[in-house]
Amino acid sequence: MRFTILITAVFVLNQSIKGQQSVSQDSISVFFDELKTAAHANTELWSKDLYGPTILINPESRTFFANEQDDVGSLQPNGNIYSGVLPGKINIANTAIDWNGKKWAMIMLPLSQNKHNRINLLAHESFHRIQPSLGFTSKNSDNNHLDQKEGRIYLRLELEALKKAIQSRSEKEKHEHLTNALTFRKYRHQLYENSDSSENQLELNEGLAEFTGVIISNRNKAEVSAFFQNEINEFFKNPTFVRSFAYYTIPVYGYLLYDKDKNWNKAISVSTDLTDYFIKAFNISIPRDLKKAVQVVSAVYNGKKIQKEEAEREERTKKLIAEYKLKLITQPHFEIKFEKMNISFDPRNIVPVEDKGTVYPNIRVTDRWGILTVDKGAALMSPNWDKISISNPVKTEGKKISGEGWILELTDGYTVGKDDVTGNYKLIKN
Repeated sequence: MRFTILITAVFVLNQSIKGQQSVSQDSISVFFDELKTAAHANTELWSKDLYGPTILINPESRTFFANEQDDVGSLQPNGNIYSGVLPGKINIANTAIDWNGKKWAMIMLPLSQNKHNRINLLAHESFHRIQPSLGFTSKNSDNNHLDQKEGRIYLRLELEALKKAIQSRSEKEKHEHLTNALTFRKYRHQLYENSDSSENQLELNEGLAEFTGVIISNRNKAEVSAFFQNEINEFFKNPTFVRSFAYYTIPVYGYLLYDKDKNWNKAISVSTDLTDYFIKAFNISIPRDLKKAVQVVSAVYNGKKIQKEEAEREERTKKLIAEYKLKLITQPHFEIKFEKMNISFDPRNIVPVEDKGTVYPNIRVTDRWGILTVDKGAALMSPNWDKISISNPVKTEGKKISGEGWILELTDGYTVGKDDVTGNYKLIKN
């Protein structure tokens, strides 16, 4: 079966989309001007101007403001601001999209009240807009090992070491913490086959984008230190790390290296191994016996506490996975096959289910058959991304079908039926 996939990870930093208040056009103008000023002041970062077609959108009403007209002239002008309503077939996210003849940076409203954080997010998504022209193809490979106990432990230890590196008052102290951070990283890669490659792919995508946001935001050193401390601590509260870790690793390494070499990012490519690059750039000597090395230094970074917390989490996760397998695999359920799929999701709470796929509690899928919205429910994406499984339907109102935590809005030509052999519900194309 051939199908097309467009994936968008909806990642919201310090941003709430609940109970939104209206945003004035004056505020929108300020937001665009802030990004424009910051981008123009930092064109040397990538030897390109990050400022370009940008959409600020209310995800509840789908109304948006743009800083320029689309190529088909469909937007309503009001001074130097243009407005419109995004079609329902397009998923809303903090991302970059191709729409009406242009590639746009799309950012969800409301924006942070903190100017630095606003610019950080706007610049992050603006990087994704110019990313193809820089030669960095977008690859978001799964890193399910970061939902395993050991994977989580050594990622947390790496980030704890990076927090201390940012706070260091001497080059010697910084070098020591960077050495330990990269040692934890290399040991994690040793434990899980091909994890170095899969992590690197996401870090070249989201890690470089967030590094760009940090530099463009123009915080001073104290503000950057406080920002990273807070962001990493909040990250630890996420239910899972598999698709969101890159927002916290590469930005720290990149920022610390940028202090020494303002052009390091322009020396890498899509084929660069960032781990080896930073080891060389920081002149780090990685111990030969990685297992012994991490055992020696783990206590410096709350190792015992982290191991205890992760052991307890592992037991809770086993029970959760068993429930998901029963509901979405063993028992009768609703399987929807993809034809031309476009999805957006929250990468912070997904749950890998062994070799059966990944559960998404929040996901929106558009396809030829319609729109599936899962909100605080459970949807199991198959390992090869050709179908999605949800709980059985419980209510039908015309073309709208709903179940536990999900709503399916069908287009004409599709209905829901039951497979007599498996007992599972499925879509039927008339």
